[in-house]
Amino acid sequence: MRIDFVSDVSCPWCVVGLKALEAALERVGGEVTADIHFQPFELNPSLGAAGEDIAEHLKQKYGAAPEDLERSREVLRARGEELGFDFQMSRRERIYNTFDAHRLLHWAELEGRQQALKHALFAAYFTAGRNPSDRATLADIAAEVGLDRARAAQVLAGDEYAAEVRERERFYLEKGIHAVPAVIFNERHLIQGGQPVDVFERAIRQIAAE
Repeated sequence: MRIDFVSDVSCPWCVVGLKALEAALERVGGEVTADIHFQPFELNPSLGAAGEDIAEHLKQKYGAAPEDLERSREVLRARGEELGFDFQMSRRERIYNTFDAHRLLHWAELEGRQQALKHALFAAYFTAGRNPSDRATLADIAAEVGLDRARAAQVLAGDEYAAEVRERERFYLEKGIHAVPAVIFNERHLIQGGQPVDVFERAIRQIAAE
């Protein structure tokens, strides 16, 4: 089974969706073999290098009041805990441009380390509060999952894979994907959002049975 996981590394519900999807795949491990391909989506493509204060950004974008933000953080914290992910939202003070992170993920797929890098990027931002737009930080994270740091830094220093990432972003936008996570099974079946494990498990079993 091919699974395209369209997401952004600065999207907390994408963490929840990925962890739930992986848990579902573990449940059906003896019956279904799946290959996950991480596809790029930018929640905030116009952000500059310095990013924006997260509370101010969410207030401007969604009209979120401080109490709304706190409720959302608690829901995410609880969902993450259920799935084995540690959300430390107080460390996530700013939101950043993630285009370079997507370029690095594109390269990591060619190196066979894309899923490991995706997890490391999520943990770096949502648990440790690191900056996923800083190129030195990105190169360090790549090295932490066994990728060549010098090669990662070389990719990030230029514009390698920029055209490929832009093309993938356009492709999914033209397919009507405007919110993430968007999980596409066998290029035909779409599930959106950070769904529970049971929802993904049922979908996988039904699609595999077709």
